[in-house]
Amino acid sequence: MSDTPSYPYATHLNVLYPPLEVVDVPALVAACTDEWYNQTLSRVNDSVVRLGVIKGEYHWHKHDTEDEFFYTVSGLLLIDLEGRTVELKPGRGFVVPKGVTHRTRAPERTVILMVEGAGIVPTGDE
Repeated sequence: MSDTPSYPYATHLNVLYPPLEVVDVPALVAACTDEWYNQTLSRVNDSVVRLGVIKGEYHWHKHDTEDEFFYTVSGLLLIDLEGRTVELKPGRGFVVPKGVTHRTRAPERTVILMVEGAGIVPTGDE
């Protein structure tokens, strides 16, 4: 039996688009059939840009050494923090600082972009 928890998320950490290639977000979104999909799109210096196509809620977690930026493309992203919830409609972004426990939720199918350190494990630091 493994000590590593399993999560019901489709998480792809491979870099899908190398430098000098056009990133086709609409094509990825159209092809997505998962309720919680996370794909690394590209690497920018020591950070990565990730696409999320989500519905439902993620688990509570934190990242001890890296900040995380969320940007809503379509739908509605809710970021729960201890004592407050941030609502991100399309065109809005928010930074969760390192060490802050949080969870993301989407009451409807929502498309988001995330920018974070390349070493971040999306499920959090155990």
